[in-house]
Amino acid sequence: MEVKALVKDIGIAPRKVRLVADLVKGKKVSDALNILKFTPTPAARFMAKVVKSAAANAENNNQLSPDGLVVTNILVNQGHTLNRARPQSRGRMSPWKRRSSHITVIVEGEA
Repeated sequence: MEVKALVKDIGIAPRKVRLVADLVKGKKVSDALNILKFTPTPAARFMAKVVKSAAANAENNNQLSPDGLVVTNILVNQGHTLNRARPQSRGRMSPWKRRSSHITVIVEGEA
C-alpha cells in the first residue's frame, strides 16, 4: 500500500533538492534517514522531515509496520519563484530568481 507525505514551498531550488532525493530513492526508511542524517546539505534536513512524516502516516493511518517501509518514489516539483533584481554597472538591473520547491515522498509497505 502506498502512502505519501508532502511539503510545499521550501526555499531551496528543485535542482539542488533532486540531488538529495536521488540518494534515498528505493531505500528502506531507516536506511534513508541514516543517509540523510549525515548528508551535509540544507535540503537533506527537509527531506528527512518528509520521509519521517510519510512513515508516520503509514504507521498511524494505515497500520503498516514501520520496519518494512520502503521509499518507492520522491517527486520534487518547482514551487513559486520570487523575481528579484540586482543592481549592475551603469545604472542597470539584472534579474535574480529565488526558486522554491515542493517535495512529495511515497513510501510503500505491507500490512
